[in-house]
Amino acid sequence: MADTAAMIYDTKTALVLRRDLAAWQMANVAAFLAGGLAGTHGHIMGEPYRDGAGRDYTALIREPVFIFGATLEELRRTHQRALSREIVPAIYIEPMFTTTNDADNRAAVANQPADALDFVGIGVHGPRKAIDKVVNGLKFLS
Repeated sequence: MADTAAMIYDTKTALVLRRDLAAWQMANVAAFLAGGLAGTHGHIMGEPYRDGAGRDYTALIREPVFIFGATLEELRRTHQRALSREIVPAIYIEPMFTTTNDADNRAAVANQPADALDFVGIGVHGPRKAIDKVVNGLKFLS
């Protein structure tokens, strides 16, 4: 059995998803955000897996990912809190549901005013205490 004391990390990863999304949209946005955070913060990746027959599997994120639900206004507040703490968030905005590639996704973000981004999801990773302040007041997604 794992030693839970050894599983406490100095960092924390959180995804904040807009509560009114369809299930497929939540799964899609969570995958994009987690992938963006893992690509940016390589230290959150664990080691590859191997089953009893010796088959290999990819590594996963090594620490828990906390998933919160929010309204658009709560997402905007979360975004501002992250920026004020110099945490670079992963973001997903509504217009990205209509694109089919990374270049169009970036263009969709660039075409929206910074103070009016139509967030459907935000991912943050950083020092545990800073992330706790960024997501303060949000409820876990259920």
